[in-house]
Amino acid sequence: MEEHGLIDHLPAEIGPRIKSARMVNSRAVVVMDASGLTASERSDYEQIISEKLGALEDVAEVRVAMMADKITRRIIAIGSGKGGVGKSTLTTNLAVALSRMGHKVGIVDADIYGPSQPKLLANEGTKPVAAGDKLTAVPSRYGVPVLSMGYLVKPAQALAWRGPMVGNALSQLIDAEWGDTELLLLDLPPGTGDVQITMLQKHKPDGAILVSTPQDLALIDAARAGQLFEQAAVPIIGLVENMSGYACPHCGETSHPFGTGGVESMAGKVDIPFLGRIPLALPIREAGDSGRPPAAGDTAEGEAFRAVAEQISAWLGATAGTGAGPASQGAA
Repeated sequence: MEEHGLIDHLPAEIGPRIKSARMVNSRAVVVMDASGLTASERSDYEQIISEKLGALEDVAEVRVAMMADKITRRIIAIGSGKGGVGKSTLTTNLAVALSRMGHKVGIVDADIYGPSQPKLLANEGTKPVAAGDKLTAVPSRYGVPVLSMGYLVKPAQALAWRGPMVGNALSQLIDAEWGDTELLLLDLPPGTGDVQITMLQKHKPDGAILVSTPQDLALIDAARAGQLFEQAAVPIIGLVENMSGYACPHCGETSHPFGTGGVESMAGKVDIPFLGRIPLALPIREAGDSGRPPAAGDTAEGEAFRAVAEQISAWLGATAGTGAGPASQGAA
């Protein structure tokens, strides 16, 4: 049987992926392009091909070889030395904004003890499917796949894990089945502990973004996080000032309960790009609680996140294929 004769017996959605199909004696040998398919999809396609061609009268055996272009998956860590400065909300909105720009981006919720991404992306209660010995990333309504311990433990369950268990958990989330995802944003926990050390040893990021509120206490801890990335030679893409200014919904006057300009000033002193400010705004808090990231819409709050995402997108383009970024590697 000729090659086209074999392909004609396959479903229309599979045909374009077939690189070759030939008969070797009574064996049908098929080579298929599996680029962008998950492990589950590859298994399904292989089963369909085997069933369809195996049913032909002159085919005694079917062998399917899957070929795929290796995806170069980049990692950006989003961190700060202090908790409560908005890393998770920033990570979610940057991922959504980057996805809307055309990037194939996913989120790893690396805060093992305090996962937030399931709530922020409104897919709580979803269980990741295992593909062989790997987890498969959980989809979200915003086109951003995500993996988090929040999908694997009961709601509000406390994890009393020692360092090695935390490190293994992080590796399982990163080394998962991510399909055609090309960029992973790591939502780091506060501090410079086990998760950060495992990340630097086994999954070294291509770059890092530091988040801080403007007050001195938060800036001191952000500087510590910056030093960790500096010691590991991870380029710092830039700094983001979160909770920057509160506009009164009644009179419109802007006040600064956490101070103002502290992050931009620090960025200038250490020669690291300042990526922008995210306001302290009630709609951002409400959107986070309801799983509706502002970056998915066209509001003023969403624009603040998009402005930061545009700079990250430019950094990704400028450093594609180089393995390093133009941003300073100095500590914040």
